[in-house]
Amino acid sequence: MRRLLASLVFASAGAAMAHDFWVEPAAFRTSVGGTTPFTLQVGHGPYRQRSPIPANRITRFDLIGPSVTTDVRTMLRPGGKTDDGNIALPGSGTYVVVLETDNRAESHLPSLRFNDYLTVEGLTPALERRQREHRMDYDETEIYSRRAKVIMQAGAFDATAQASVTQPLGLALEIVPEVNPYALPRPTILPVHVVYRGRPLAGATVKLTDLDHDERPVELHITDDTGRATFALPVKGRWLLNVIWTRVLPPNAEADYETDFSSLSFGFS
Repeated sequence: MRRLLASLVFASAGAAMAHDFWVEPAAFRTSVGGTTPFTLQVGHGPYRQRSPIPANRITRFDLIGPSVTTDVRTMLRPGGKTDDGNIALPGSGTYVVVLETDNRAESHLPSLRFNDYLTVEGLTPALERRQREHRMDYDETEIYSRRAKVIMQAGAFDATAQASVTQPLGLALEIVPEVNPYALPRPTILPVHVVYRGRPLAGATVKLTDLDHDERPVELHITDDTGRATFALPVKGRWLLNVIWTRVLPPNAEADYETDFSSLSFGFS
């Protein structure tokens, strides 16, 4: 397996979010048939940048509309001068864009930084294993992959023209909103549930971040026994929900843990 070393610094909670990854369109709302450029973003605050991920690591890039699911990987151009591609919304309605990567990225951290990272992100499977097996002073390695969804709107909201915004889309780790944030009348709360490998995920840390002021989250919740968390729904701006989870790998595996990063972005005028 090709190893891609990720250099991470976890001196604070803000730094510990440096792995957060999302798809950010120039406009979350377009005209019917409109096209908007997008970028692939990673990190927050001083750690934020265009993601350097190469195209051959992106395994899925789908546009899911009210009545269609289309592979749109031909619209990707990672590393472009000003953007990483374009998204075209062919008809009126709410759409979801889904991106997935392979797990060929790797991070190796010294023990203190790894412990800080696990604590800040609430990655209890790894923390409990390290405590149980007296590994708290071990340097360890994780392989990781990314999943990102973005909700977009073409034209005026129409309750009869929506993608499966409130249904899981089969990702290994996924934030699923229970309401369409663009619905009218506008919801005041945004309940979500987190699904991990087909099952509700309890005990996961879900963060809501204002992408225009992204040094730290504005709201944070731990999922309950049903994998659910509830946030106040913003009325304007560009927003990101993200969650991370990990699992312990067998002793003969190349890495110690496999970690999934998942995000959901949306925005208002």
